[in-house]
Amino acid sequence: MGVEIIFKIAAIGILTAVVGQVLKHSGKDEIATMATLAGLIIVLLMVLDLITNLFSSIKDMFNF
Repeated sequence: MGVEIIFKIAAIGILTAVVGQVLKHSGKDEIATMATLAGLIIVLLMVLDLITNLFSSIKDMFNF
């Protein structure tokens, strides 16, 4: 699970950067900002799921 999530986050980052640059060069800065923000939100949701699983594992380990 560790390596694939890193690759997924990296792929989303690269895709977001490419889309952002293409939109900026075509003069659509506002849409580029929104695309970058959407990529950031997707990655944050992925990380949030991992943090939730981490806290659940810690809770089970210490029997809380």
